[in-house]
Amino acid sequence: MPMRPVILGSRSPRRQELLKLLVPAGQIVIKPPRSAIEAGFDKLTQHGEIMGRLREIIQAKQRDVDEQLSPEEKANGIALVADTIIVVTNPNGTLAVLGQPPEHDWQATVGEWFVRYYSGQAHQAWTGLCLWDAAGVSIETIVTTTVVFRDITPADLDWYLGTEESVGKAGGYALQGLASVFVRRVEGSLTNVVGLPLEFLRRALPGGGYKSFFR
Repeated sequence: MPMRPVILGSRSPRRQELLKLLVPAGQIVIKPPRSAIEAGFDKLTQHGEIMGRLREIIQAKQRDVDEQLSPEEKANGIALVADTIIVVTNPNGTLAVLGQPPEHDWQATVGEWFVRYYSGQAHQAWTGLCLWDAAGVSIETIVTTTVVFRDITPADLDWYLGTEESVGKAGGYALQGLASVFVRRVEGSLTNVVGLPLEFLRRALPGGGYKSFFR
């Protein structure tokens, strides 16, 4: 892989760890968006409108990070921003996006999510990505993964809430952590649920094999 810097526009330590599996640490530059304010998903219940809002968030991050790039980074680098959401289905068939649980009373919120949306059911992780460089190459996509949990007993749930792993996690769980014991099946990219679909990135970054992508 050519030694082009890869600028990661993210504060997430998990995304940094995942990117280092593909790109040497010395090539990675961390440059998160300056603004942490994002459009929310409240009252959005349909597939198309949630997809549209996720694209808006990614495009806003792309503009923010691009404005921060130095002339050298613009000339030589490949920049990347991403955002991951957990999408669940309500009993009436509408969709909902689960963000990070509230700091206060997070146990009750996460407990409700597990009972209502996770136990014995399927949900999805959607990661929106944008990659771009000064040559005009730009890729914007949304990668989806379906996660199926086994039936979760009250004792299981009490144990998991007691680990406090849910705090600060989108959807209230960490697939790469202790919540892995609940997983029955993953359909699609496992790392996409954590925050970056490495299968897609391997092909998109230099040396990955897509002639129309980055050189």
